[in-house]
Amino acid sequence: MNLQVKQEGEFQYIDEGEGEVLLLLHGLFGALSNWHGVVDHFSKQYRVVIPLMPIYEMALHKAGVPGLVSFIEDFVKFKQLSNLSLLGNSLGGHVALVYTLKNSAKVKRLVLTGSSGLFEDSMGGSFPKRGNYEYVKERVEYTFYNPETATKELVDEVFDITNSNAKCLRIIAIAKSAQRHNMAKDITNIKVPTLLIWGLNDTITPPLVAHEFNRLIPHSELYFIDKCGHAPMMEHPERFNSILDKFLANTKARETAT
Repeated sequence: MNLQVKQEGEFQYIDEGEGEVLLLLHGLFGALSNWHGVVDHFSKQYRVVIPLMPIYEMALHKAGVPGLVSFIEDFVKFKQLSNLSLLGNSLGGHVALVYTLKNSAKVKRLVLTGSSGLFEDSMGGSFPKRGNYEYVKERVEYTFYNPETATKELVDEVFDITNSNAKCLRIIAIAKSAQRHNMAKDITNIKVPTLLIWGLNDTITPPLVAHEFNRLIPHSELYFIDKCGHAPMMEHPERFNSILDKFLANTKARETAT
């Protein structure tokens, strides 16, 4: 499936399928293509919506987790979305957590995969090194268990981003905001059913982070995928989709029973 990016006003987004809304939030370097496997599978039963977050274009003083949450709030309002199954990877998971706490009436289920919010070995600090393709390639490969998952197209995309001064400033500002914004005290207040899908070999948000999310978020379920890094939906899309499918079916069954 070729993902068609739509534009309305300030918003760019993917919108495929019909039914209950599955709202996907990408990470700091997360291309929309990261979600191909999820869209292909779930758009047969759900309306899969992916807003393109303005990570590289937003006003510098707004470049942070709160600014991105505000953007998602505006997008959800603009598209008149409700009863969300909200899914976030990496930084997108962090945004999903804050959004859920602020807008609990709109979220039915929460799904986190490789989420920041507690701890992450981010690409901040010395990264990004401008003009050093091999270094960028190495850092992108570090995201995955199997380095071959880091296609040339993906590396080229990140390399182009790191060669823009304006984009780099925003990346660093957002990464620092995420590191400052520790959510350990807040996420105990999440009430919706929560699914955690984690790569057993995630080096950016290691398994210990997943266990801590599981301990702190009530009614959360944790599943690990072996030989998998920071983006399970890319490295093992079939396994990822199978776990998500069961979670959605089980939570729907419980809703029907009550």
